[in-house]
Amino acid sequence: MGTDGLFDVGEWLAWLRNLEGLIRTVGYIGLFAIVFAETGLFFGFLLPGDSLLITAGLIAQRGELDIVTLIAVLLVAAIAGDATGYWIGYRAGARLFQREDSRFFKRRHLQRAEEFYEQHGGKTIVLARFIPFVRTFAPSVAGAARMPYTKFAFFNIIGAVLWIFSMTLLGYVVGEAVPNIDLLLLPLLGGIILISLLPPAYHLWRERRKAAARQREG
Repeated sequence: MGTDGLFDVGEWLAWLRNLEGLIRTVGYIGLFAIVFAETGLFFGFLLPGDSLLITAGLIAQRGELDIVTLIAVLLVAAIAGDATGYWIGYRAGARLFQREDSRFFKRRHLQRAEEFYEQHGGKTIVLARFIPFVRTFAPSVAGAARMPYTKFAFFNIIGAVLWIFSMTLLGYVVGEAVPNIDLLLLPLLGGIILISLLPPAYHLWRERRKAAARQREG
């Protein structure tokens, strides 16, 4: 699967299968590192987010991971990751927006997060949890904008709780409700991931329509 999100069905199924194997290989420590990087470090936009959490929930339902330990580890990683991103933005400030593109940094994602922040303020830290790319860069934008840390921390914790619980428990509950989940795992996981992307996709579409309407009026 490419970083632009364009892939064929065969490639997607292979990627999902590899994701399941990855979780088994890296365990709790690896999951912590991936979620921490995906939420707090600029190269994290290359890493899996929602799909990782849903798959981990499915694996936990099988008894290969403890769901309570899994959620606790992922919560700490998500909160610590956003806090790290905030302080990177706070210290780097405007220099972030002058940084050139590289393999591990795309300024367009930072600018997209900035636009989202300008529209939604502190709520961005919660909403961004459910939007790929924006999730990685939103904390740094908040830091660069000098959002008070106590306010940021509040939204950080709320967003982390909503994101981690909803994604992991979605995978866990579906795995528990569907018999013979092993036979249906890949298509089912693909469907769940698509469904999880619908709310943020609709939100972005609505915001773009509003922006286009404002431009026409102006």
